[in-house]
Amino acid sequence: MNLLFTICGRAGSKGIKNKNIKNFLDKPLALYSLSVIDLYLNESDYPADIVLNTDSDGLINIFENNSLRSVDIIKRTPELSGDDVAKIDVIKNCLIEMESRNNKEYDYVIDLDITSPLRTVTDLKIMIDKKINSDCDLIFSVTDSRRNPYFNMVKKTENGYERVISSNFNTRQEAPEIFDMNASIYVYSREFLHKNIGLFDGKCDAYKMFDTGILDLDHEGDMVLMEVIAKYLFENKSEFKEVYDNI
Repeated sequence: MNLLFTICGRAGSKGIKNKNIKNFLDKPLALYSLSVIDLYLNESDYPADIVLNTDSDGLINIFENNSLRSVDIIKRTPELSGDDVAKIDVIKNCLIEMESRNNKEYDYVIDLDITSPLRTVTDLKIMIDKKINSDCDLIFSVTDSRRNPYFNMVKKTENGYERVISSNFNTRQEAPEIFDMNASIYVYSREFLHKNIGLFDGKCDAYKMFDTGILDLDHEGDMVLMEVIAKYLFENKSEFKEVYDNI
């Protein structure tokens, strides 16, 4: 069984300037993803390759000079670099290019987002094992949602504000259980990616991760708050600390 790990990141950023090449607690943010992969592969017998897909020279430099693992580089084309390009299309491009380069098929593709650095080896192992032992097309990571569209989320309408989803629920406990996709780990089957369909057009499953409050770095304030959370986790939870120490 062959695994392909993908790490994808564009040059520049509207929310946090050049966020993919920034340091996070004095270490390259992008290498937190590679560190988890490295620790997982140290314990795994599955053959695996790792690829970076980017149009950023800064990211390429970080990965070409890392001391953890050899990483293949795919220089992203302009067609895949726009704001309106779905990430699943970039991941599919990784799969097609790497199968062509290495003349082999990958059974599963595992994507780790650069902007969600707080994950553990256990998270990655459970998700891969869960995908191998299920008939779903993909598994993505989630956390418990702090808001619920059936209960305490509203939208603006012509007649004022109303619930996002109309309901008569009076307590959060009555409303359906809701999860946040935390943009950390995705595990795809090869066949699903080759179907060239949308993320939710397949059979999806989810794995609930430890809730760290802010997991996806989109704004400058997120970086500040995330570093505070990360520092606490690195000082108090060994599974998070080993990822940091490994870089």
